[in-house]
Amino acid sequence: MTTNTVLLIVLALGIAFAVSFFQYLYKAKSRSRVTLLLAFLRFLTVFGVLLLFINPIITRKTVETTKVPLPIVIDNSASIADLKADKQALEVWDKLKNNDALNAKFEVQTYQFDEDFLPSDTLDFKGKQSQMDMVAKNLKNIYKNQSFPTVLISDGNQTSGEDYVFGFDPNNKVYPLVVGDTTTYLDLRIAQLNVNKYAFHKNKYPVEVFLNYAGTKAINASFKITQGNSVLNEQTVAFSPDKKSAIIEVLLPADKVGLQVLKATVTSKEQEKNTYNNTKNFAVEVIDQKTEVALVAEMSHPDLGALKRSIESNAQRKVTLLKPNQISDLENYNILILYQPTTAFKSVFEQNKNAKINTWIITGNDTDFNFLNQNQTVFQFKMSSQKEDFRPNFNAQFNLFALDNIGFAQFPPLENPFGKIEAKTNTNTLLEATIRGVNINQPLFSFAETQGNRAAYLFGENLWKWRAESYLSQKSFADFDVFADKTIQYLVSNNARKSLIVTHERFYNSGEGIEITAQYFNKNYELDEKARLTIAVTNTKTKQVKKYDLLKATNTFQVNLDGLSAGNYTFTVKELNSNSTYSGGFEVLDFDIEKQFVNPDWNKLNQLAQQTQGKAYLPNQVDNLIQQLTADESYKAVQKVITKKSPLLDWIWLLVLLAATLTAEWFIRKYNGLL
Repeated sequence: MTTNTVLLIVLALGIAFAVSFFQYLYKAKSRSRVTLLLAFLRFLTVFGVLLLFINPIITRKTVETTKVPLPIVIDNSASIADLKADKQALEVWDKLKNNDALNAKFEVQTYQFDEDFLPSDTLDFKGKQSQMDMVAKNLKNIYKNQSFPTVLISDGNQTSGEDYVFGFDPNNKVYPLVVGDTTTYLDLRIAQLNVNKYAFHKNKYPVEVFLNYAGTKAINASFKITQGNSVLNEQTVAFSPDKKSAIIEVLLPADKVGLQVLKATVTSKEQEKNTYNNTKNFAVEVIDQKTEVALVAEMSHPDLGALKRSIESNAQRKVTLLKPNQISDLENYNILILYQPTTAFKSVFEQNKNAKINTWIITGNDTDFNFLNQNQTVFQFKMSSQKEDFRPNFNAQFNLFALDNIGFAQFPPLENPFGKIEAKTNTNTLLEATIRGVNINQPLFSFAETQGNRAAYLFGENLWKWRAESYLSQKSFADFDVFADKTIQYLVSNNARKSLIVTHERFYNSGEGIEITAQYFNKNYELDEKARLTIAVTNTKTKQVKKYDLLKATNTFQVNLDGLSAGNYTFTVKELNSNSTYSGGFEVLDFDIEKQFVNPDWNKLNQLAQQTQGKAYLPNQVDNLIQQLTADESYKAVQKVITKKSPLLDWIWLLVLLAATLTAEWFIRKYNGLL
């Protein structure tokens, strides 16, 4: 309080005493206990009123000491145990966090990391991943705008995430404490293997393998890729102290359909400490995209040979030339090409009403258009007996699939009867018909889709001339063959919508996240966010079944099946309200990334220390690390003086006191007949 406030309080005391003395004691005949009590109550009342006006403020000062934080982060991944460094790591961790000198100078806080970054509650060294860049990101968020050192107890072997060396703040020192045997042992390792998840049947797919070598002498290693007992590729790779890595690129044949599990192995005659990292399993799903095309024609025409050669330029397509009466079962075919249909095609159309196979109809001078009017619902034909030449005009707005203009305007005309062609449903036209340069607003090549079935219509014969012209101008059939192939690709695609759509991979590496997502659509094909989805996963070998609920995420339902052991699994996803189901399978490949290391990565951790002006230490140098930290004068505790100002008495309680004294005085006077 200030001097003025103190003087005002003393003056208030004097005034209160004078008022109470004058009113009750000055001319009082007797000074009984009642009179003294009333005088005291009047003193309190007057003093309280005056104190309320003065409102004295008390200032309190406290000193608060803030220590510099010292995060001690320990690696809880399985590689620590695999390197036989778990006991060593625990010893140095306990010694650091319980050191009196460090606790006196720093605010010691302990954390652990593997695939997650957490406070260090329990250490078991069973983490499936080492995501060290996450340590840097979390420390930056926790200690924003602070200067602090970090002790990192780790082997430095990172298995996922970004490069941690440049993730840490360069202005905050990092002191890596490297655990594990740093002695260099001879070791061959498959560091990385890149392969596409899918390949097409009868094609070749690339495999890229990165091999690493640690050792002090030159050796020759044998690299193999095998499938079962078959060796698909074998070669010798030379390593030396100067050549410690190699990249192997191999093309393998996709000659079997389905999921193909293969193994890459690198070995040598030398004895190795860790042979687990010499092998890596991988898998490729070979897709049979073979499309069976039935080219049905009653007549002979050069167009048939041109279409067959063009379509079969893609090795995944097979064209069978048939007459209408030769087709007994349409289920053997994926696409029907009906060339100039007549009444002889009646049985084909009848069979296709049930088979619902996508069709490509090509008309010409011998087509029975009255028959077509009766057996398809996309176009209405009003044709004459007069023949006409129609040239193509490319429609740049066509968007069903990507196709460049391959020079259609220069192609010879197609012959077709002259007449009127009207679309009875929505169609998408690729080529418009022109006569002598005039657009007649009729389609020449058009596509339609009705009730999930796709159809293509080409109105004109002599398509073989287009293929010939393409070769004359480009010295290759490639452009025209791509045009035909994309037409077939569109027709072979099936876009029938399903109520339950499940997305998953055919194979996963053990230790990685196994995530399966699903979407459920109601009868209006609207995403149903109230669906109840469950999944039952069965191990095909042990027959053990595990059931899970799929949880709602953004626009999907998902489940994580982490922790499944290596093996083959089948699963069924079920929507409980509608009983819709989806069945599938996947394989978990035997691969533990944490077992790939034979030494701690001293060089990487030392680079991190230099990047942040820190220093790397070994476990037997932990005392030197403690001395370094305690002697560092750049980390000092900060003392803050906190000043708090508050009223001497809360005005509410002062009002309560005044009410109490006035009330007591009134009742005492009333009781004693002084009113």
